Amino acid sequence: MHVLRRTLAVAAPIAVLLAALSGCAAHPDPIVDMKGVDPNALAEDWADCEAYSDEVVIAQGVAKGGATGAAVGAVAGAIDGDSGDVGEGAAIGALYGGTRSGLDADEDKQQVFKRCLRGRGYRVLN
Repeated sequence: MHVLRRTLAVAAPIAVLLAALSGCAAHPDPIVDMKGVDPNALAEDWADCEAYSDEVVIAQGVAKGGATGAAVGAVAGAIDGDSGDVGEGAAIGALYGGTRSGLDADEDKQQVFKRCLRGRGYRVLN
């Protein structure tokens, strides 16, 4: 039980930190070819597309990935047979799983935003 508490004490703050960092990195601004584009229309469409992309919840993905990674890491540590390896494996698994899930969700968010702009007729260059 002590190992589990120690693992959670390490993994939970890491997951929160990763969620915050992922949120800050979310969809860097697309580069839009402005030739023939009405800036007012773009601003309105931009806000609409941003609202759609906000439906991708990065923190939720980080939490699920961290939990899955912790479980896999704990199992891998248990296979070694040392109780210290279980906690360490869970912490490492949580970090990897949370990071990977956060990056995947951030990429999804970027793609939703860019597809939305393209669907409204804009030429997105990146």
